[in-house]
Amino acid sequence: MRGVLALAAAITLICTLAGCSSDSGEQKRPPSTAVVIVSGGDATTPFTGPEQSCQTGLAAGNTDTALREYLLSKGYTVYTSPAMAGRGQVVDQTGFGPFGVCPITLPENMTVDSTGSIDTAGEHLARFLNWLHTDRGVNEVDFVGHSMGGLYSRAAIRVLTSTNSALKVRSLTTIGTPWQGSYLSDNANGLIPLSDCKGDSFCETAMKGFTDEVKRLMAGSGREVNQAFLMGKNGWNEYQSGVLDRIPVVLIGGKKFNPPKISGDGQVNPAVWPNDGIVALQSALAKDVSDPVLPHRRCYTFDDTHSIYVSNLAGLEQKTALTWDPQVLETVHKSIDEAPKALDGANRDGCPA
Repeated sequence: MRGVLALAAAITLICTLAGCSSDSGEQKRPPSTAVVIVSGGDATTPFTGPEQSCQTGLAAGNTDTALREYLLSKGYTVYTSPAMAGRGQVVDQTGFGPFGVCPITLPENMTVDSTGSIDTAGEHLARFLNWLHTDRGVNEVDFVGHSMGGLYSRAAIRVLTSTNSALKVRSLTTIGTPWQGSYLSDNANGLIPLSDCKGDSFCETAMKGFTDEVKRLMAGSGREVNQAFLMGKNGWNEYQSGVLDRIPVVLIGGKKFNPPKISGDGQVNPAVWPNDGIVALQSALAKDVSDPVLPHRRCYTFDDTHSIYVSNLAGLEQKTALTWDPQVLETVHKSIDEAPKALDGANRDGCPA
């Protein structure tokens, strides 16, 4: 209970710092144009709508609650897509970031398995979006994807395009998304050594824990979110070429963690450092992703962790997490608001060369 109260207090703090309140926003556009928030790997997130949320604990789970609250305050119609860490429908959660007494429970084929494959997650997410179109009258969406949610969103866009869906994607904003993979999966799949942590205990513990989880699951997103699967010859990214044509993309990355001071030449692996605790900055900002895959991009960097879970493990305040930092929330709002004119603006603004 003490943790729930602390998280609720953090939401209040975010709104105080960022100037949001439940009645301060104005409806900027019709409800048929909606924001859809997509959570990441190993997340369990309930379905919520603009007037539907969980009644106990965190209204939309530990990833989406602050984002949802802030964007609602800005007048957007906001939905969170359901996700389960495993197969099945979303159920009430206990432990870190609990929630309960939630709105309607959608079927498994509309619920992202956040431990499963990226493409299957995209298929389930696309079904959810088509349901929003037929059941809620949504015709146009702005995606906000946290972590693997950015990859799930891209997979869903590919499904929508290939099936000639009537739903239009207006923009994509990714937060801490491993466009080029996560160093945790790189290590678990034998691509980089533990020594690339340079003796940092937080990094080493995360690598070992992720490796154990990948071995337990045997398949799924943990096996896929690495350089070889995403960035290799004929890798997953290249198969998404054309998917994001005419869709402006904003990439947000965190760099809270830097390598310890080391002797010698001081060289570190940029696929590891700096990072947000799970994803390296160069991956979150898609440094080596080609233009056919990502034609128009803008990038923003914050001194933040990947999530409030990572901040909690590191003994940091919740507002140091990408999805709870008021400055990040305002950047997400700005990226959605400016989407119609974004393609006419500068490309790669703020992005690494």
